[in-house]
Amino acid sequence: MMYDKLKELTKDTAVYGISTIVGRFLNFILVPFYTNVFHPSDYGIIQLIYAYVAILNIVFIYGMDSAYLKFAAFKDIGDDKDNFSTPYISVFLTSLLLSLLIILNQSSIASSLGVPEKYHYLILLASGMLFFDSNAVIPFLKLRIDRHAKKFSLFKIIQISVNIFLNFYLVLFLGWGIEAILVSNVVASGVSLLLLLPTILKYFRLKLNTSLFNRLIKFGLPYLPAGLAVMFVQVIDVPILEKLTDLETVGIYKANYKLGIFMMLFVSMFQYAWQPFFLHNAKEENAKEMFSKVLTYFTLTGSVILITLSLFIPDIAMIRVGGYSLIGSLYWDGMHIVPIILLAYLINGIHVIFTAGIYIEEKSLYVPLIAGAGAVTSVITNILLIPILNITGAALATLASYLILTFGYYLVTQKFFKINYELNRIAKIFAGIIISAVCYYILLFTGNVMLIYKILILAAFISYLYFVAVDKKEIQSIRKRMLESKKINL
Repeated sequence: MMYDKLKELTKDTAVYGISTIVGRFLNFILVPFYTNVFHPSDYGIIQLIYAYVAILNIVFIYGMDSAYLKFAAFKDIGDDKDNFSTPYISVFLTSLLLSLLIILNQSSIASSLGVPEKYHYLILLASGMLFFDSNAVIPFLKLRIDRHAKKFSLFKIIQISVNIFLNFYLVLFLGWGIEAILVSNVVASGVSLLLLLPTILKYFRLKLNTSLFNRLIKFGLPYLPAGLAVMFVQVIDVPILEKLTDLETVGIYKANYKLGIFMMLFVSMFQYAWQPFFLHNAKEENAKEMFSKVLTYFTLTGSVILITLSLFIPDIAMIRVGGYSLIGSLYWDGMHIVPIILLAYLINGIHVIFTAGIYIEEKSLYVPLIAGAGAVTSVITNILLIPILNITGAALATLASYLILTFGYYLVTQKFFKINYELNRIAKIFAGIIISAVCYYILLFTGNVMLIYKILILAAFISYLYFVAVDKKEIQSIRKRMLESKKINL
């Protein structure tokens, strides 16, 4: 039964994963486009605006996404329409108010954020994007809860495709500048909301269930400071880097940061499937054993992805095709931070697994404390390390923050929903990662990063995992169950 449940998680992960990989990969096409077309300082402006948009996204949704996911899954209060309409109406009204406030104060906001005066109008576009995106959150979550993975995936891919098409059209054919990036995003977000309209109308009821709303607010509001803190961990490096250096450095840093997309894809596609999975299986007799295995398999798979990408992404990024490369040559100086960002994303994925206990036991009050510790770590380490190590300091600050987040979630989960994780196996995996990283950076700093050495490091790491971290009997058991399952299906 346990392995059947894990198979179910794997299937959902694959469905979300294929669409996420396709969607994020399509979106990633814009990175080489931007870095080969725009100067790092111009690209830095866009990254600065998007950093603040990411923070405001949390404010616009104020924990209603987490609350909706919790209460819609169990339906303790009200029916299906109540559980959809109440958070949706709340988000719609508050997002409308906040967007109007941004529009009315665009110049003062732009100046305070460090956006050059000639680009102040971009704040108007950012407010539109915030409004559309926040109003799409609850409908998209509804599709996830009902396990409409294909529809969810299709809508996301359409949104991204519209965004990409408009970027190329506005820049290459109409000759627009960086404003094309935000215009494309606003239109794509609007299209996404239109696609969700049938779902909204199907479950919408013009009524606020006050009893449910009070529970939603009580559960969700702690996620506002927590969400802000987590977002600080993810994006506060950009504003701090801009204040301590310049927009050009920000552009170089973020371009290389985005090369971590492949690990982010792995974590994202897992997260989409993981949340509904642990909520639906929380009451199973062997739930904790399942969750323990999930952590082990996730870390094992993620470690192989980490080492492979760290070794070979720089070579791939510098390949020129028709005079263009994966990221423009003006951005290559920052490529040494990519392995650090990849590791940070892997740690973030482990933190996602530890969120299960907090959701199940409704211990969301601890979330702001944990996230706050991560945010404080991010701010302090960025301020301390950037003046010394420049963009490497920003990357290390991100890694340090995710480590604090993960450790905090682990402590709370073990206190209220104790799981016997296979820490010995996890430790062996990370020992292999550390040894591989040391070998790679020694080669990098001595100028001996030859392809054959990279292949040897990867082969040695995989061999190490097989002999030290892989349970042979467990693999045989899984294979046996998979074969039995195929026979039953036939």
